[in-house]
Amino acid sequence: MSRKKSWNLYDISYVEVAEMLKKTDTILIPMGSLEKHGAHDPLSTDLITTEHVVEQAASKAEVPYLPAMPFGYSPHHMGRVGEGTGTVTFSGETYRKIIYEIAKSLIYHGFNKMIFVSHHGSNVKVIDDVLRRLYYETGCFVCWYKTPTERTYSVLGDIIEGPPEETPGWHAGELETSTVMAYDMDKIDTDQMEKGSTHAPAFMGPNFHKKDGAATVEFKGVETIWVPMEHHDYCDNAVIGNPFRATAEKGKKYFDLVSDHLSAFVKEVEKFKIEIKDRDFPNRA
Repeated sequence: MSRKKSWNLYDISYVEVAEMLKKTDTILIPMGSLEKHGAHDPLSTDLITTEHVVEQAASKAEVPYLPAMPFGYSPHHMGRVGEGTGTVTFSGETYRKIIYEIAKSLIYHGFNKMIFVSHHGSNVKVIDDVLRRLYYETGCFVCWYKTPTERTYSVLGDIIEGPPEETPGWHAGELETSTVMAYDMDKIDTDQMEKGSTHAPAFMGPNFHKKDGAATVEFKGVETIWVPMEHHDYCDNAVIGNPFRATAEKGKKYFDLVSDHLSAFVKEVEKFKIEIKDRDFPNRA
């Protein structure tokens, strides 16, 4: 009996991967996180969202993908003892090394184009130099696809209903709670649901404002100041948005819409003519 068809390298053999490489040199790499998402959403919320977008997109584009990395760059969610319990984070240095060695492994075996995918925004903060290193050293195509939140309404269409003052969909709000519901309703504790919002850290005083979970603060109407902050400095309950607006139907629409967008991007990447100048994987010890 033959094995069930899967695009996830977790499920298949090296022989099947070699066959895939005859048809495509592109691979998707889902990168998650394990961090606090209010009391009602699981720590794996970003991982769930990333994983299911990639799973659907890979099937639509007919390209392989890796099993999801469950941990990411989340130092701001660690908090003081008891504030971010269960959160696991890599340092920026460790995270970049992991990205580098995943990519080098794939390049060694014949992949030329690697699309890292993540719903966790802070994973993007520490990756530019490692993506450039991979590109400069090997000539590969490598990029980071950030699945959309409320700052990219053009992709989300009419899924989000909440008004701007609810910062919909940012963190454990309407969007992320919907994606978890679509994945498994039993992973939501509806008894623990509560709204949440952001504010500038108290130590900065009344002249500063903060409207969402980005790493910036607003001063005199301008949002150009990047400040390293702990999550609890600007959000009291690890919720930014209104989870009461969430539904499984919205989550399913999100997965369909974003996986369509990602698969369309993958099909364009497939057209790129990429030549690798160095496939060596020297660090085996």
